[in-house]
Amino acid sequence: MTATEQSLLDALRELEQAAAARSSRSPAQARPPVLPILERIDRLAADLPSDAPADLRHYLQRKSYEKARLLLLDRGDDNVPGRCGH
Repeated sequence: MTATEQSLLDALRELEQAAAARSSRSPAQARPPVLPILERIDRLAADLPSDAPADLRHYLQRKSYEKARLLLLDRGDDNVPGRCGH
């Protein structure tokens, strides 16, 4: 795994945690911001080298973050194909 892929995995995990925290809190509680995490994921995706896995690039372009996370964890076989076949 490259340094960029590891950073992507870290950001995807952070996004997952922030989303879980947002859904478990009441509206009166402070919710962790997700926009900075999404922006970081987009920057990291743009920094992927040209030889990065095509499936990873596809998932990130389509905002299929759970699929990207599973692929980075070598669990790509757990991904359920979407309408596009990926």
